[in-house]
Amino acid sequence: MSAEPRINDRIRVPEVRLVGPSGEQVGIVPLAKALELAQEYDLDLVEVAANARPPVCKLMDYGKFKYESAMKAREARKNQAHTVIKEMKLRPKIDPHDYDTKKGHVVRFLKQGDKVKITIMFRGREQSRPELGYRLLQRLAEDVQDLGFIESNPKQDGRNMIMVLGPHKKKTEAMAEAREAQAARKASRQGDAAGDAPADEDTDVDTDEQVEAPADAG
Repeated sequence: MSAEPRINDRIRVPEVRLVGPSGEQVGIVPLAKALELAQEYDLDLVEVAANARPPVCKLMDYGKFKYESAMKAREARKNQAHTVIKEMKLRPKIDPHDYDTKKGHVVRFLKQGDKVKITIMFRGREQSRPELGYRLLQRLAEDVQDLGFIESNPKQDGRNMIMVLGPHKKKTEAMAEAREAQAARKASRQGDAAGDAPADEDTDVDTDEQVEAPADAG
């Protein structure tokens, strides 16, 4: 079944509830009268509510309407941000350097507006010490609390313990801030380049003075 609404001569009902070009209610009129008005206004008669009794039709420029709808849909798709879940794996006895590295990745993911699934992997005797993993997850959550929150509390899953962190900022907000920061960095680089440009005029003056200076009469 076509998603396109019926327009003009494709509308096959005896009467319609007509809406004018500016949204004003004209009322129920015969189809022939509605088509006549469409010709007078140099517009299309578009069926906007086919299931109503009688169907609701509106006078509009259908080509312009389709174009504007397509542009709005395109802009919506452009701004749409899909939720992404990143994953970070840690060991319960992770050393400080590795912890800082892993935490840095989590910070970056949250700043980007992504969720992060943290997995603590237990091996051997470590499985009898789940509190080590729990404390590590709580520590990580506290270290990044300015950027994210615990969306799913730590829970045991076989040999692993899992926690999910959610970002405070939405993906769209994070993307917008990233674009603004990138634009600011670009402008700053251009400003620095302009400031480092050689002063050609001063150099020319110095050169001329050296050429015109008389030689000492030895």
